[in-house]
Amino acid sequence: MNYENYIKKEDKFEYLEKGEGHVLLVLHGLFGALSNFADVIDGFSKNYRVLVPIMPLYTNPLLKTSVGGMATYIKDFMSYKKLNNVTLLGNSLGGHVALVCALDVPKKVHSLVLTGSSGLYENAFGGSFPRREDKEYLRQKIAVTFYDPTVATDELVDEVFKIVNDRSKLVRILAMAKSAIRHNMADDLDKFKMPTCLIWGKNDSITPPEVAEEFHKHLEDSELHWIDKCGHAAMMEHPKLFNEILNEWLNRKVN
Repeated sequence: MNYENYIKKEDKFEYLEKGEGHVLLVLHGLFGALSNFADVIDGFSKNYRVLVPIMPLYTNPLLKTSVGGMATYIKDFMSYKKLNNVTLLGNSLGGHVALVCALDVPKKVHSLVLTGSSGLYENAFGGSFPRREDKEYLRQKIAVTFYDPTVATDELVDEVFKIVNDRSKLVRILAMAKSAIRHNMADDLDKFKMPTCLIWGKNDSITPPEVAEEFHKHLEDSELHWIDKCGHAAMMEHPKLFNEILNEWLNRKVN
């Protein structure tokens, strides 16, 4: 799929938009790229309006490079696009941002889908990069994200290598990672009333299974779906099964 055909730049926003219908607003993680959600975009744009805003992780002023800063950006995007009754789907940091948005503007959010979401506890992938010039070191660090280390392709390693060896970007990654750890949402979970779908890798070492169980315990209207032999990015590692779970849940909750 050529994403360039679907990427738009308007006002301060850059985003992908494809399809029509109920809005599925997809929020990427700290090293997230549109390619991470390729199968979600392709699979759901047939029946939904899929929007993927590119968060300004590397361009925001340092003081706004935080979970709260990204949530403000997404809320501004929702206002700009006049979005209401949306389903927010977030992976990792994107899940954390989705939670903050849903807490701040609950009337605009129909439902939540969280996969490997931060917000309670995470082994921060972006915590430090003492050997960032070493590609094999980076490959090993990235491979921890997945159950199957071969998902850490050369392209993915090259992408992360470029990011962490750009000083301005690295400073912001470290700031975001620290913000995510500080911004704990344990005391807020009982406030969420919207339907929530938790899709979690049983072998997630970044946000381990007990994190999913904690979310499930405290989010009033939540379902927890496990994917076996799967790490932190279920939509990348098991895209077919991820889409099947999500499609079945959306059919019950949205349609």
